Amino acid sequence: MISLENVHKAFGSKEILRGVDLHVARGESCVIIGGSGTGKSVMLKCILGLIKPDQGTIKVGGEDITATGDRDAFLARFGMLFQGAALFDSLPVWQNVAFRLLRGSLKRPKAEAREIAIEKLRRVGLGPDVADLFPAELSGGMQKRVGLARAIAADPEIIFFDEPTTGLDPIMAGVINELIREIVVEMGATAVTITHDMTSVRAIADKVAMLHRGKIRWFGPVAEMDSADDPYLKQFITGSAEGPIETLR
Repeated sequence: MISLENVHKAFGSKEILRGVDLHVARGESCVIIGGSGTGKSVMLKCILGLIKPDQGTIKVGGEDITATGDRDAFLARFGMLFQGAALFDSLPVWQNVAFRLLRGSLKRPKAEAREIAIEKLRRVGLGPDVADLFPAELSGGMQKRVGLARAIAADPEIIFFDEPTTGLDPIMAGVINELIREIVVEMGATAVTITHDMTSVRAIADKVAMLHRGKIRWFGPVAEMDSADDPYLKQFITGSAEGPIETLR
């Protein structure tokens, strides 16, 4: 479903991606791990076409994204759960969820969009009484659920999750991980998640890719992650200060 081959991206003299190769199968949940500043978010932005790679090929559903003419139709295939939920403060919850259904190529009548929003809120465990509240009236865990409802509102083929459990307590993080796993399986969607949370990795991943210094260091099934002999991967998942990954002392 998603294929990156020899993808490079630099900003000035700073190389971020240095030959990324990654293949995510249709319906698969792939989690990308790696330290801060290793290029995980840049890679997602390249897949979405928000950033143009300097070199390499990116295909979605077999189509080269650089040859995609209708950007609106292309982006309609994706859903996104942003880090920190990234809700619009001035809009009530239901309009946040239905944001893409109220404008652009996916536009629906307002009443229908509201119905869909309330159904998606129900899917993430929130009742209709939440629909007319504003984000500031919600807890962090509820905001994250609203963000998840928005990500699935248009029934996308591909969903990106950017640090889905950041800032949540362990219990709520577990709830969000479980919801993500259930929804991805239920929808048959292809999922790509960025996270530092190894509990999330084990809960939602089919495959794991470790990005370090702009390249995929290790890629494989989550079941093989703990027994892998790659020193970079081992240091990262154990949180050790000793190993090949540079740490500030």
